[in-house]
Amino acid sequence: MTNFFDGISPVKFDPASDSDLAFRHYNPDEIVMGKRMEDQLRFAVAYWHSFAWEGGDPFGGRTFDRPWYPQDSMAMAKVKADAAFEMFDILGQPFFCFHDADVCPGGESFAEYKRNLDEIVEYFAGKMESSKTKLLWGTANMFTHRRFMSGAATNPDPDVFAWCAATVKECMDATMKLGGQNYVLWGGREGYETLLNTDLVKERNQAGRFLQMVVEYKKKIGFKGTILIEPKPQEPSKHQYDYDVNTVYSFIKEFDLEGEVAMNIEQGHAILAGHSFEHELAMAAAFGILGSIDMNKNDYQSGWDTDQFPTNVPEVALAYYEILKMGGFTTGGTNFDAKLRRQSLDAEDLIAGHVGAMDVCARGLKAAAAMLEDGGLEAARDARYAGWDSAANKDMLANGTLESISARVMAENINPEPRSGRQERLENYVNRFV
Repeated sequence: MTNFFDGISPVKFDPASDSDLAFRHYNPDEIVMGKRMEDQLRFAVAYWHSFAWEGGDPFGGRTFDRPWYPQDSMAMAKVKADAAFEMFDILGQPFFCFHDADVCPGGESFAEYKRNLDEIVEYFAGKMESSKTKLLWGTANMFTHRRFMSGAATNPDPDVFAWCAATVKECMDATMKLGGQNYVLWGGREGYETLLNTDLVKERNQAGRFLQMVVEYKKKIGFKGTILIEPKPQEPSKHQYDYDVNTVYSFIKEFDLEGEVAMNIEQGHAILAGHSFEHELAMAAAFGILGSIDMNKNDYQSGWDTDQFPTNVPEVALAYYEILKMGGFTTGGTNFDAKLRRQSLDAEDLIAGHVGAMDVCARGLKAAAAMLEDGGLEAARDARYAGWDSAANKDMLANGTLESISARVMAENINPEPRSGRQERLENYVNRFV
């Protein structure tokens, strides 16, 4: 146990409260579209931002002071785990997520790394016996250490590729042992700075074969969870191979991994790619690969991945609209890949950040469910494309040729006039619910 969260009681649903540490919209037991709200949202705490990040930025060092600093020993790793599970209990979180580097020191060799990871996994398993909090997903940090400066699976050095393969094996084993429901691969440095020293074809083939190995190992050990790829367009690499949903989907198809791999989509990464969050979710749902989400927001003035807690209910509502429309999460969930600002030093700040984010998501979820149940957006969309429902137009699309369609245009004197897309009316419609 630590004393970091001393004096902070478990957070309760209390719409009349004026406390910063009370839920006003997140009621775990409220039924939304046939399921408990907790089961629809499937919230998770990100271990890296909440416990491993020290408040530094490119211009200055750490600002936080935590009982588990310095994070360089197994003793401190266990103090950190104690604090983490105390926070999970305070928030009533159903899940958490972690990278290996978040939960234990790496050591001086791979053997020492493995011993440390095995030890903390055993410690987590003991903590989880008395906690409701489960593991949503695990992953390997293959971007922070200097060995990954030129990539992980895409690295020009085969020894780095081998190290990464061994690391992912250990992290998959750890995830399975802890009952994780997914395993995530995020290629934080799977990209390049300049073509002057880069073989694109070789690096892409290495990444594809690496992912095939992951799927092969999943089947060998009987891991029942989902393998997820998380796209990111830039930062730190200038050109990332996993740029967005479309890019990753083409990669999945190229290496014959359809049906084997889904996607973990982050709001902040969608924005960096020049898309909206709902666009990326809708594309993944259309391809049948929407698995899980990282919920956060970016500062739209900064132009980089600021990982702030979500505060925009309309944006969140449109995101959950796409998730609910596809039937909701299965193994996935809502991971708060979000961190405090450097000036937010206190334990209460860490709780309050999650409380507010959970309330924003709850409001967004309820708005999304209300829109789906009302059916206004779907009815408007159906009406816009209704012309394609006629037998003649279905046949044109399925069997037409340029010659036959040209003949039809001439015979029927087709001379179309544009029709309104009614965007403003639909925006007003959404605002009725948010």
